[in-house]
Amino acid sequence: MEEGSNSFAISVNEDYESDFDYDVDVGEKRKAKEDLTLNQPAPKISKPNKRVFHDECAREQGRIQQQAYLSLDAYTRHKKLINDYVLCYRGATAKLKRNASNYKTDSDIIRENHRFLWEEEDEAKTWGEQLAKKYYDRLFKEYCLCDLSRYKEKKIGMRWRTEKEVILGKGQFFCGSIRCEEKAGLNSWEVLFGYVEQGEKKNALVKLRLCEKCSYKLNYGYKGKAVLKNTLKKSKSDKKRDKEVDSEEPDALPKTVNEASEKGDDTKSSESSIWKQPVQEEVEQSKEDAFEEFLEELFL
Repeated sequence: MEEGSNSFAISVNEDYESDFDYDVDVGEKRKAKEDLTLNQPAPKISKPNKRVFHDECAREQGRIQQQAYLSLDAYTRHKKLINDYVLCYRGATAKLKRNASNYKTDSDIIRENHRFLWEEEDEAKTWGEQLAKKYYDRLFKEYCLCDLSRYKEKKIGMRWRTEKEVILGKGQFFCGSIRCEEKAGLNSWEVLFGYVEQGEKKNALVKLRLCEKCSYKLNYGYKGKAVLKNTLKKSKSDKKRDKEVDSEEPDALPKTVNEASEKGDDTKSSESSIWKQPVQEEVEQSKEDAFEEFLEELFL
């Protein structure tokens, strides 16, 4: 019986055998855990310095931003940089303002290159001269406007009229002084305007329409002559006898005076003979004759 039981136990043990020796492994682990000589302290990992940490973060952030900027076009990149600058550096936007001290507007350029008279042979070489020439072509040059604020110093400013002033009648139906709006009693004047332009002294014969008060200011300190209608019958000797305007008094303006001859026949008897005389046609004086007459009166 004993032999049979032993054989059964051996067969059972053989059926439940395992290739892994769990007991041996557990024992070795326990032994190594309890053995102090085998236990080594874990290596200490030192924390990085704050400065080094910030430098590394900044470097990494720079790489990211560089990649982001390289993927943008020039305009978007410029706009982003400006926005970042304004958001990050407040109060420093004054550096972005341009220096406007050297800037010139169109009016400044025209004022620098303006000429009172442009001849046909004058060429506009620079862009400023072209702009001034284009402005000059848009002006109306029949009548002038004048500035009489410094008439006592014998300094008078002249300029041509613009389209708006021509429509309003300024300088033709209203007084040609820029500070006068008088409409009644206007007189036409031809003035030899002398001025200095680009270091050169020039003269121009211009036409003005002024009231009595402004006419006195125009002729202040010298004698001038108004533009009057002359007949063809008048000889040069008769023209010199015409009345000159006394410019020192505003009342001394040119007037047409008709006086009967003291040695002639009686006016009543001559009334009937007036209708028998031939008709005398009045012809306006030409510009050349008016200019010659003006120069004669000027140099008397």
